[in-house]
Amino acid sequence: MNFRESILKYRPSNEQEENDKKVILNYIEHFYENILTRENEIAHMTSSGLIINEALDKILMIHHNIYKTWAWTGGHADGDEDMLKVALKEAKEETGLINIIPLTHDLASVDIIPVYGHIKRGKYVSSHLHLNTSYILIADENDKLTINEDETSDVRWVEVDRLNEYSGEPYLVDIYMKIVEKAKKIRF
Repeated sequence: MNFRESILKYRPSNEQEENDKKVILNYIEHFYENILTRENEIAHMTSSGLIINEALDKILMIHHNIYKTWAWTGGHADGDEDMLKVALKEAKEETGLINIIPLTHDLASVDIIPVYGHIKRGKYVSSHLHLNTSYILIADENDKLTINEDETSDVRWVEVDRLNEYSGEPYLVDIYMKIVEKAKKIRF
């Protein structure tokens, strides 16, 4: 499904998502020609996958080289309109897992995520916004993990109730918890 259609169809679960959905759709309307690429240096589409184990009590996290904290998997659309495909591709690239499946093909969250200025591959990237779509992904916690050394320094399963000990980004922990609760409603 086209990314704009997915966002239009998405039913926000709180006021933050209602506001972010409105702003993202407005931005898509104004910048459709480059919203899917990093050519838009102010804001562009990204997609994340919150990888959860079968019991829904652990999240697979990566230790991000740029942000120096534990985070979920995800990345830039880079021209792709299928945000679930982007989330799955990034999840596999960043963890080494092969068998990752979506719990549902529907969006789990729509969020605007600030990205602070940083150095990437020797070049400065100015602060900007990620207009992020999120999906619930399921994987077997016994499958072999591989560190993607270009982007991460570690990958591991983290108990949901210990996320605050790992993440240095409280705003993202709130998003993770929101998505875990949605997964439980779907699964149980």
